[in-house]
Amino acid sequence: MKLKKKSFAKIKSILEIPPLLEIQRKSFDRFIEKDGSSSRAIRGLSAIFHEIFPIENADGTLRLDYVSYELKEPKVTPDEAKERDMTYAAPLYAKFRLTTVDGARIKEKAEQEVYLGDLPLMTDTASFVINGDERVVVSQIHRSPGIVFEEDEEQKISIYGKPMYVGRIIPYRGAWIEVEFDQNNILYIKLERRKRVLATIFLRALGYENNQETLNLFKDDEELRLGEADDDVLMGKFLSRSVVDTSTGEVLLDAAEILREGSNLDRLSIRKETLDNFKAHKIKSVFVHRNPAFILTLKKDPTKDKKTALNYIYKIMKSQDFIVPSHVEKYLDDLIFGDKPRRYDLTRVGRYKINKKLSAIFEELKKNSKDFKVPSEDRRTLTKEDIVAAIKYLMNLSNQISGVTDDIDHLGNRRVRPVGELLENQIRVGLIQMARYIKEHLNTKDKSQMTPRSLINTVPFTNNIRKFFATGQLSQFLEQTNPLAEITNKRRLSALGPGGLNRKRAGFEVRDVHHTHYGRICPIETPEGENIGLIVSLSAYSRVNDYGLLETPYRKIEKGRITDTIKYLTADAEDEFYVAQATEPTDKNGKLVNQQIITRRFDDYPEVSPDKIDYIDVSPLQVVSVSAGLIPFLEHDDANRALMGSNMQRQAVPLLTTEAPLVVTGIDEKVARDSGVMVIAKNAGEVVWVDAERIIIYTDEKESDEYILRKYKRTNQDTCINQIPLVSLGDRIRAGEVLADGMSTAEGQLALGKNLLVAFMPWDGYNFEDAIIVSEKLVREDTLTSIHIQEYTCEARETKGAPEEITRDIPGPSSEDLQQLDENGIIRLGAEVEKEDILVGKTAPKGEQQVGPEERLIKALFGQKSETTQDASLKVPPGVSGKVIGTRLFVRREKMSEKEYETQVDFLKQEHEARRTFVKEVMKEYRKKSKKTESKKIDKIEKELLIRIEAEYKKSRENLKKGDDLGVSVNKVVKVYVAVKRRLQVGDKLAGRHGNKGVISKIVPLEDMPRMPDGTAVDVILSPLSIPSRMNVGQLLEAMLGWAGYMSQTRMVTPVFCGATEADVRNEIIEVRNDLIKKGVPAKYLPDANLRITLYDGRTGDPFLEKVTIGYMYIIKLIHLVEDKMHARSTGPYSLVTRQPLGGKAHQGGQRLGEMEVWALEAYGAAHMLQEFLTIKSDDEEGREKMFKAIMEGRPPIKPGVPESFKVLVSEMRALGVNVDLLSYKKDATKGDKPSKATEKAEAK
Repeated sequence: MKLKKKSFAKIKSILEIPPLLEIQRKSFDRFIEKDGSSSRAIRGLSAIFHEIFPIENADGTLRLDYVSYELKEPKVTPDEAKERDMTYAAPLYAKFRLTTVDGARIKEKAEQEVYLGDLPLMTDTASFVINGDERVVVSQIHRSPGIVFEEDEEQKISIYGKPMYVGRIIPYRGAWIEVEFDQNNILYIKLERRKRVLATIFLRALGYENNQETLNLFKDDEELRLGEADDDVLMGKFLSRSVVDTSTGEVLLDAAEILREGSNLDRLSIRKETLDNFKAHKIKSVFVHRNPAFILTLKKDPTKDKKTALNYIYKIMKSQDFIVPSHVEKYLDDLIFGDKPRRYDLTRVGRYKINKKLSAIFEELKKNSKDFKVPSEDRRTLTKEDIVAAIKYLMNLSNQISGVTDDIDHLGNRRVRPVGELLENQIRVGLIQMARYIKEHLNTKDKSQMTPRSLINTVPFTNNIRKFFATGQLSQFLEQTNPLAEITNKRRLSALGPGGLNRKRAGFEVRDVHHTHYGRICPIETPEGENIGLIVSLSAYSRVNDYGLLETPYRKIEKGRITDTIKYLTADAEDEFYVAQATEPTDKNGKLVNQQIITRRFDDYPEVSPDKIDYIDVSPLQVVSVSAGLIPFLEHDDANRALMGSNMQRQAVPLLTTEAPLVVTGIDEKVARDSGVMVIAKNAGEVVWVDAERIIIYTDEKESDEYILRKYKRTNQDTCINQIPLVSLGDRIRAGEVLADGMSTAEGQLALGKNLLVAFMPWDGYNFEDAIIVSEKLVREDTLTSIHIQEYTCEARETKGAPEEITRDIPGPSSEDLQQLDENGIIRLGAEVEKEDILVGKTAPKGEQQVGPEERLIKALFGQKSETTQDASLKVPPGVSGKVIGTRLFVRREKMSEKEYETQVDFLKQEHEARRTFVKEVMKEYRKKSKKTESKKIDKIEKELLIRIEAEYKKSRENLKKGDDLGVSVNKVVKVYVAVKRRLQVGDKLAGRHGNKGVISKIVPLEDMPRMPDGTAVDVILSPLSIPSRMNVGQLLEAMLGWAGYMSQTRMVTPVFCGATEADVRNEIIEVRNDLIKKGVPAKYLPDANLRITLYDGRTGDPFLEKVTIGYMYIIKLIHLVEDKMHARSTGPYSLVTRQPLGGKAHQGGQRLGEMEVWALEAYGAAHMLQEFLTIKSDDEEGREKMFKAIMEGRPPIKPGVPESFKVLVSEMRALGVNVDLLSYKKDATKGDKPSKATEKAEAK
């Protein structure tokens, strides 16, 4: 039943939340450039090809050019790929041109299309299907390329008492360059983070050979008046300009000449005699270098020109004395400065960051030198101007003239690498390896036989793609527990992965919430373990711009009035502005009311007047992620509990029947719609067909749209996908309307749990320490029951002796065990199965037996299998019982017998005929109900449906003819799907949306549960002690507003940070209470305004002493089900090394008796029990066997022997060269302890 809605929102949102999967879809679409090859821009996949090609041979006579690429149609649909364990991918073809050049003229051209491999495609829901598994590529957040200036961590202060800084130019790909001072104020350039060269040598290598010109670039001098300045201040300073006696014209000190010579720079230093000379000539003032670093560096510089500087750098970098002149010339160009960004690449964002950071310096240097050129925005490698500007910025910073240090955790210095970019990097590696192979073959192969196809080896290309998707750190198994888990997984940002951080070395700063996260990264949603702060979620309104920087939207404020102009700002752009909160009160014209308003600027919160404010938040929701935004009354919860709440919603199991919450935040519908679990109408029209499996709409464009519903499909986490139609025959549908609900949705809204009546009270101590008591009614009515689908696979392989066979004829099992199997040995649909039941009958040959031709003939004639084959059937594992809901058989065509083929064809024919008949019957009925004028429309729909059925039948026949694509040596594969119904039981984990979680400790009969005065029994009892210390009071407000919603049949909408206040909740309860009293409900049956009421004990009928708070809370069942965790072992497998029992349920393992458990038994003095635990029950193999025999024969138990772990220790010590022998002492009653003979011998040695 659809409830009416009541909103408590205080602010009307003017901007809708952008599509939640946009970050993934947009990035992948840009990468493959969907708009066709002819108009394709050079970016993404196309850009990589242009970067690597053309490739030439050594003498330049052969050249291989890239022309274009094309992605063909994929061979299978995503659903087929999942079913058949295939990859949903499109074949990638690239066109290459091989050109033969003879001197200046082109001799011949050969163009050819080459198949490079299959490129996995993204599905409509932004995931990839790889080998049948649905996976997602998580976006990476990493350090942005560009330039940063930081305090030097190794050397904080120089000998001059100045703070020391370091400037780093960080490329996207290539060598890092660092500009730094040493303790003696000498300037160095560090290349590739290891080798240091003097900055002046590096500048000389770049072409700045003249000392005077170089110094002019860094004009950094100040005028000091001789009379005013103290002599001590002047001493040791370096003169920056020549000193001339203006009265006579005599040059007292020629700075330009000294610099030109460069041999004795100490003459520029002011000494006592120099000063006396100046005073004698009545010099009034001199110009000195503010920072002598450059002069000090020049003093140490052994080079004089560009050539010697290049040789010097080459020797240091290569760590060798001999040099190759041709290599020296292009060494720096290849390393950093080349025009092609093949080895060194800043990317567009790196260049943007450098130009932005150094813009003021560029302008200053332009004034100092006419030849200075500011690097273009399109340039992706470094220029010499960048190095000069970086040095200048560092000097200004060191002199405290200008410039600021950078915060590396600022989101202006961190960027997002989405799926397209990550895939681009991986493909680049593959293409570079491929280019190496091509270059070799261009130089060695016979030219007359060459074609583009013969030159290209696609193995590195396909291997890199396969490696990226199958084993890459950022390619993850899609979390599909429910729609929210899926959407969160796709909106996640990870700082881990290739080129990222290491969780063991990541410090507190990088994990912490930063002020720039506001509106970009959620401060709440992050994992609780060692990944805390390294894996984060995008905020609801956040988006990634073309540079990979995170942006968030703001509304512009002009003269204190909010406008409807929306601007997306990056973190560094926002730093300059005053930004107010969305909840700031305004009048009806949008003018800010308060005289002083708290705003944000950098990491400060100043109070300013409205006319100073530049922007205001778009919505209070923009701070948090989608998952945190689903928590009502989030503002009343402690952040730690909100984190748990948002994480636990992702673990909610889809229930058998769904129910939307009574208290929502208003974004539930958006999440459900964008997750892709529901069926949404593409076009407007009329429903002309609806059943459990498909919906057909006759659109307004006179076409028919068919929607196939997914029924009882398994997710990655074994939960169940089931779509249920919401429309009826003849309904008019609008485009974008919800046609069918999916898992965990109800009427188009997210529905993760159930609204249950809760009471906060103790009950015989059963809800001690977060335990939860539930009513038996929840189990009886399947309120929190869920369906889980298990997939079991059985393969028949080709073995050395004979092939394995899937058959009903199995040696061993009785006829009763086989009665559920069909003639092929596969379990029938609908069969109820439990542990050890046979799902697929399979025989395998026994060991290594030589079978002669006579034996093979007898076996073929009489079917005597028991002698040579053994039972290898697929059985139901322990702890599983359910119903078989599906089976799939995949057979290699050459292994399919003619009889099997004919049977399959007959089955397809029967199915085809049944569908045709069904369509005709339904349309016949539809004709009777509709008007005569609509008969043409019905005929058209019927014709289209029959054409589709025919096409599907032909495709199925074609697939059957081709057979299935199976792995090497696999003849048949059978998949069996078993649906398991999981009812609520003691040990299951339940939770609310506020981080309030607990385990069911008791399921109480309905008649024993506490009751309200009108006889209504409570569903769930929670401990009242779980609220005060946890500070998640939001759950109380939710329960209170939930009661008002339940009693008035209204859905309460309370958005985060601007929803219902405590007063609103109280008023709503009073209003609902008064309405019920008016309708004749006695007041004694209703709770008071605080929702407290006297409850009655169901066991005795007596009222409880105190009033109890009750309410309707949204309770979810988490995937941590006790049935999956319950496990016991009597005997089982043992470890090969230690001979101890294995651990874990998957290995039929035992319970670990650790160090602390040993202490506990020691403390109790349970010596014999402890000895038994550590020997016979663990790894004393001889003792185990002896004990077993003793028990079987009824003898007293034997004493334990030496455990295997002690023997392992002895062996390890011997491996270290320490001989360890176990010595024993014999007891003698008369002479006391006496060493054995072995001991005496050992002692004698």
